[in-house]
Amino acid sequence: MNVAISLGGVAIGAAVLWANIRPWWKGGRDPKALIPYGSGGILGALSTICVGGALGWGASGIAGLASSWGTRGVSTATGAKGSAALPTGSMGTLTQEGAVVTVLLAVGVGLLYKASGKQDKRRIVGGFITFAILGFLPGVAAALGWLPDSVNGMGTWAKARLSQGGGA
Repeated sequence: MNVAISLGGVAIGAAVLWANIRPWWKGGRDPKALIPYGSGGILGALSTICVGGALGWGASGIAGLASSWGTRGVSTATGAKGSAALPTGSMGTLTQEGAVVTVLLAVGVGLLYKASGKQDKRRIVGGFITFAILGFLPGVAAALGWLPDSVNGMGTWAKARLSQGGGA
């Protein structure tokens, strides 16, 4: 996927991350409170490797818009001109089985979004935006390298269980 990420775009992703993690950190630090943000974040991260699909198109579009707006915002606020493009990376690839799990995850996140209140809806969208931007960075992609392997493994496991005749 041909995506250009600028420092301004990273600043937007980091700001959305901070805006979602800070209240949790200052509050009770209940792990359940991170479910909306985390579910959107996982889907956003997986979207960065959905090359040629609607999720990948959305992630690259968000990253491109954030980079454009971030560069313009930094230039307007500070007077610094331009912003260098950062190198991009990838977490890996999805197998057919992993792609099915990703679609099921997208359906689950969509259902969570529909059932959530206004604040949790914002958190889901914020998680998606954050990791649709930051997921293209080589360091973040390397740190999340386990994610495609896990999704692919879940899909392979499910396919094997569904392929067996008889019982489990």
